[in-house]
Amino acid sequence: MKILIKNGQLITPFRIIKGGGILVENEKISQVLESQDEIRTVEAQDGVRVIDAKGNYISPGFIDIHTHGGGGHDFMDGTSEAFLGAAEMHAKHGTTSIVPTTLTCTNEELKQTIEAYEEAKSKNTKGAYFLGLHLEGPYFALSQAGGQDSRFIRNPQREEYETILSWSKDIVRWSIAPELDGAMELGRLLRDRGILPSIGHTEAEYDKVVEAFENGYTHVTHIYSGMQVVHRRNAYRYLGTVESAFLIDEMTVEMIADGCHLPPELLQLIYKIKGPSRIALITDSLRGAGMPEGESISGSLKNGQKVIIEDGVAKLLDRSAFAGSVATTDRLVRTVTKQAGIPLIDAVKMMTYTPAEIMSVSKRKGSLAAGKDADILIFDEDINVKMTMVMGRVVFQQD
Repeated sequence: MKILIKNGQLITPFRIIKGGGILVENEKISQVLESQDEIRTVEAQDGVRVIDAKGNYISPGFIDIHTHGGGGHDFMDGTSEAFLGAAEMHAKHGTTSIVPTTLTCTNEELKQTIEAYEEAKSKNTKGAYFLGLHLEGPYFALSQAGGQDSRFIRNPQREEYETILSWSKDIVRWSIAPELDGAMELGRLLRDRGILPSIGHTEAEYDKVVEAFENGYTHVTHIYSGMQVVHRRNAYRYLGTVESAFLIDEMTVEMIADGCHLPPELLQLIYKIKGPSRIALITDSLRGAGMPEGESISGSLKNGQKVIIEDGVAKLLDRSAFAGSVATTDRLVRTVTKQAGIPLIDAVKMMTYTPAEIMSVSKRKGSLAAGKDADILIFDEDINVKMTMVMGRVVFQQD
């Protein structure tokens, strides 16, 4: 079947095409239509299903490269149902591709989660496409554990991480504190295997960040969260991970743009320094994403901790600190445009093309171009999603 999406404002990484359209065939974008004559010609063909965007935006599907779950599911539940349920919920909010993310845990629990992902891959027909797995931990600085379970934090051991990598060909990213003994060797190994090493939950200062970058660590996990900022030691100031990432122009970063973890002014600062080609918006969402306020669980149902969802974020029960995000990708774009004043084109780029580049999938995802996967959204001025298409298949459409 051919599907024509017409009468919309097409968002590209560089411009907005008013009154444009997209022709979809066999899971791919076959044509980007810029004129009414082109659209009428296609519409006159036999067997074309027409979707009217009604003047709303037509956008590439949102790509979330760091999420732990949503819709009442956490990937650490270790079931294929958890992966499928979270993927389906996020698709309703505009996410067409996700990188499911683990938490620091026992190796037995990690293996179960990986096996559940492998099972879910072949069943995923209603949700966001799985790009591969992101391992977050267990090789972190104990002092920057944050929401990670400190009982399982440790230094990299070659025999252990090679065993973990042998469990799956779908590991595409691993967040690690580079100052740990053995972390540089692991970074080189991951880089050589086409897996993205990312700096996270770390005490690394400038010299160590530079060394890490040279050894494959080209990305920073949830900037400002779980890492050092500039600090003083024996009267001298030292750059933390944040400032180091700012100084290295080629280094990419991701930010939790839920409006809670980072205030709008900080979102503006990161955007001003790194620019939209070096920033990915991420949800870092827990199972509470897309769920009502109240008690929830961070991590697996078996080993997770109780949290409270209120004010658009998960908090510890004593409300002394955030316990995680409950954002969806539409909310991220809404936050950076409406609160931080970032142009819509750049906001969408940070939610589509840039994360696709970071994960090395931009040849097939992340922009509206002929030959790319038909991952397409329709949303209005307030970033309310009207339709989500994944690989040419409409998985959500507002009545």
